[in-house]
Amino acid sequence: MDPIIKLILLLIFFRIACASTDEKNFEHCERLVKSWALSSLHQGINKDKHTLQDLLFFLHVPRTGGRSYYHCFLKKLYPNSQECPRSYDKLRFDPSKTKCRLLATHDDYSMMEKLPKERTSVVTIVRNPVDRVLSSYEFSVEVAARFLVHPDLASATKMSKRVRGKTNGVSTLDIWPWKYLVPWMRGDLFTRRDARRQKGSSEAKRGSPYDMEDILMPLKEFVDDPIVHDIVHNGATFQIAGLTNNSYLTESHEIRHCIQEHKSLGQHVLHVAKKRLDAMLYVGLTAEHKESATMFANVVGAQIINKWPAPLKSNLYGNSSSSHLDSELEINVDQNNSTLDEKATVQDVSEAKRENMTVAELIEVYEGCISSLLKTQSRRRFASLKRISPANFSKEARRSISDEVLQQIRTLNHLDVELFSYAQEIFAMRHVQLMGNLDMKDGTKSKLNRSLAFELWKIPSLVMLFILLLILFLFANARRRVSKVKV
Repeated sequence: MDPIIKLILLLIFFRIACASTDEKNFEHCERLVKSWALSSLHQGINKDKHTLQDLLFFLHVPRTGGRSYYHCFLKKLYPNSQECPRSYDKLRFDPSKTKCRLLATHDDYSMMEKLPKERTSVVTIVRNPVDRVLSSYEFSVEVAARFLVHPDLASATKMSKRVRGKTNGVSTLDIWPWKYLVPWMRGDLFTRRDARRQKGSSEAKRGSPYDMEDILMPLKEFVDDPIVHDIVHNGATFQIAGLTNNSYLTESHEIRHCIQEHKSLGQHVLHVAKKRLDAMLYVGLTAEHKESATMFANVVGAQIINKWPAPLKSNLYGNSSSSHLDSELEINVDQNNSTLDEKATVQDVSEAKRENMTVAELIEVYEGCISSLLKTQSRRRFASLKRISPANFSKEARRSISDEVLQQIRTLNHLDVELFSYAQEIFAMRHVQLMGNLDMKDGTKSKLNRSLAFELWKIPSLVMLFILLLILFLFANARRRVSKVKV
């Protein structure tokens, strides 16, 4: 047989074999994903989504602004004794601790396997996926840059382990997803710094901070990396579905990889995530900050206040500090080897008693708290980014990102784009309902006030009428007497 014909037949056979393998792989993935989706949709989710249950699970999607809700709402409403030990911590959640009422964590929805579903309310915040990916990139660089104070990577790694061992606090390096992203980015920053030193170059070319490859990993490279594909892209959908690489479900990794390989199967995961958003007590939006905070205070805060008034009201104006830090209170290694974690593990200060807390007071405290929090974040961010100067992330700098990269982020996060759009619909509908309920309450108060005013006005009116009749009676009697005298 002609060698060329043999080669052609061999290629045809190889292609048929590959096609058959791909088809079998797709069929296996389809069965796996559909089976998981079906069982997930039939799981017992609390049907009374509008009522706060005994346990509040704050499913914190990273880089959505959840830190402000945790510190400025939830920490004001729940004392430390009622916070579950898994909150922003190493894997120490103890489901046997039945008295805990607040679980705040970056864990995905698979955590519900360990919780009493019928007695748990879930809340979350969703963000525009492009902004969330950009923020994940910036935060990874920001935290990793703090280690550049050390002479080399080995020294930085050794010191961080030593400091973390000495403190009871929790650093970003202990928490998902930063325990993967930050060390990876830290190694990249040291590699690029070493390369600059070998070249004898001390100054970097100025330009977009998202494309300074001699200082830090360019955004385009970050977006394309397998680590980011597995952790960041479509992260909100996978987290709400319970399928992250931090999941408690043994089949989660295979399901996630099936979806990454066969995009069409992602719709099953998206469907589950949407149903779970529907069943949540509260869904906030990062961009709609003021409206989201108001809704949280009225929907969640008000029920917490009404359900457990006495012990929780006393915590509102307290300045209590938990030894467990949230996911963004990262280790801050400086020349004095001090850490933010050590500073945060101070004893709780005495809490001011305030028995009659209202939603309005809660919002007032939140606004003051978040203002302070943002100032602290800004200072730490500025100090960190100085170490990779002239790279400096800002809203203005984001405008320099090419449309090609932004479109690539949207494409890679197609599930999150749909989920975010769905979350916007939920938020808009519930916001209208909330405003309607508040207007009804205000209307009822106005009617009561008008009724009370009318009742109060009737008293002086009757008195005036009585006095007027008395005067007329006396005047009539006086005229009658005068008439008799004349006669």
